[in-house]
Amino acid sequence: MTLTSRSLPFPPARLLPSLALLLCLALSLPLAAQEHTAVIGARASLEPWSDPLEALGTLRADESVTLSATVTEIIAEVNFRDGEVVEAGQLLVRLEDGEEQAQLRVTQALRDERRNAVERLTQLQSRNMAPRADVEDAQAQLRQVQAEIQALEARLANYRLRAPFGGRVGFRNVSSGALVTPGTELVTLDKLDVMKLDFSVPEVYLALLEPGLRLTARSVAFPDETFEGEVASVGSRVDPVSRSIAVRAELANPELRLRPGMLMEVVLQRSPREAVVVPESVLLPSGDRQFVLVIDEDDGNRLERREVRVGERRTGQVEILEGLAPGMLVVAHGVQRVQEGDRVELIGIADDVISIREILETNRDAGDA
Repeated sequence: MTLTSRSLPFPPARLLPSLALLLCLALSLPLAAQEHTAVIGARASLEPWSDPLEALGTLRADESVTLSATVTEIIAEVNFRDGEVVEAGQLLVRLEDGEEQAQLRVTQALRDERRNAVERLTQLQSRNMAPRADVEDAQAQLRQVQAEIQALEARLANYRLRAPFGGRVGFRNVSSGALVTPGTELVTLDKLDVMKLDFSVPEVYLALLEPGLRLTARSVAFPDETFEGEVASVGSRVDPVSRSIAVRAELANPELRLRPGMLMEVVLQRSPREAVVVPESVLLPSGDRQFVLVIDEDDGNRLERREVRVGERRTGQVEILEGLAPGMLVVAHGVQRVQEGDRVELIGIADDVISIREILETNRDAGDA
């Protein structure tokens, strides 16, 4: 049997170069048309870091007092309004003191009389016309009257209630004309520009507690705000029942929004340090090991899979102990769609100013346009 080119299982030799060229073009087209996967990056940054210790605390005023009457008398004046901020020494309540003022004037007149007597006897004694004993008796009587004046002035102070320190008064529950007796509460006064925060922590953390340790506090009354302070003192005893120790911190309150009695969520900043920090979304767990995808900007955004050792975590962030240096760029969004060796398209870098969601929304709007 004679074989012809039509009966052969492969094309004629003259067609082989053309088929080879078409095959090469077919294989090269997908590679040329392939696009780099879009990802969002984040830079490893060097930030202050600490190990949080949480507790619940109660606020107290820096200074707090309830002013009460010490004598039985009628109120003559009330010189404050509910919730008013007053200064130290400001007159708040004045009681009727007409009788005491009259006694003071009588005693002052007696003092003037005794003083004149001392001066006359002193002049006579200088001329040897009066015995020295009379001069000494007159001087003693003058000192006695002066002491009585001081006693009257001290008693008169009880008829005027002044603010012992600057702060904010409470509700006004008394009125002019009301009769008060010793112990009657007239007004409360709190110094609120600095607040004391009392809380307890387990005794196992005693070695870490010291004055000056930084903390943050939050309240349900101001859910979007964090208040900063520091430990002022540590209790001298451990509670034998709860095995905890009392701690007192101080919080600045310049706007007077915090009030005594408020419940605060406290976070103590233990072991403060500088740490390399990245978003938690960059981690690729593999068993007990953690990896990240580093973007090599000098090699066309090629990815390198690198093992890291992580430390403490906080909301949305993780501390990197080994494997990354500050400033390195890693994949923060899109880690599941790429692998080591890929080149990627970097559509944005997430940081404290712009989030991953904002970057995605911006690129989606740009695509729609």
